[in-house]
Amino acid sequence: MTVQDSGKVALITGASRGIGYGVAEALVARGDRVCITGRGEEALKAAVERLGSDRVIGVAGKAHDEAHQAQAVERTMEAFGRVDHLVNNAGTNPVFGPMAELDLNVARKVFETNVISALGFAQQTWRAWQAQNGGAIVNIASVAGISASPFIGAYGMSKAAMVNLTLQLAHEFAPVVRVNAIAPAVVKTKFAEALYEGREAEVIAAYPMARLGVPEDIGGAAAFLTSEQAGWITGQTLVIDGGIFLNAGVG
Repeated sequence: MTVQDSGKVALITGASRGIGYGVAEALVARGDRVCITGRGEEALKAAVERLGSDRVIGVAGKAHDEAHQAQAVERTMEAFGRVDHLVNNAGTNPVFGPMAELDLNVARKVFETNVISALGFAQQTWRAWQAQNGGAIVNIASVAGISASPFIGAYGMSKAAMVNLTLQLAHEFAPVVRVNAIAPAVVKTKFAEALYEGREAEVIAAYPMARLGVPEDIGGAAAFLTSEQAGWITGQTLVIDGGIFLNAGVG
């Protein structure tokens, strides 16, 4: 089936696999042209081929590297002439343990990759296109950022910061650019394997929807939040959790 060109262009960070790739699939399917980024050049090339090299380009690099941020936006502009949508998905979670023992250098790395990089990409897309032409930004946060998150506290703190970054940018970039966040619960990706591997049935039992999330769940939400149908939505964090927060009630 031939997809009609939407005329829009998206830049998606951390998109060679997992949630980012799911978002890229959704946006390509609706007719967007897309630039994806990722650390591994070979994995990125493979993702571009699967998505369609006629509509997708890849730029390899580390999300927190300002030169990479600038290059990704520049390459997007060179290839497609615009960058309407930014999806900040790149993230890391290299530590698992109590906050009392958290290595502060590791905490700094988590914030640099998960939060500062998102701000950097937002600044770059704002200057390159969005300030004059409008668009939308979607930040991939997490339910870990809106609740206590035992043993992944650094990650949770960074995602809480992503939620607040969303509010700050939504306020400053209005009315020309809408900025929203998505806060998923556990999604079945390599990134999240440690949270369910070997005990998936036990983890699923906590979810009223009786399954974990998949990247397509987040891709569909990102497609909506970057669409005209979401034209009056900004500064919001959309929780996509399979109903797990319903279990927080009394009784």
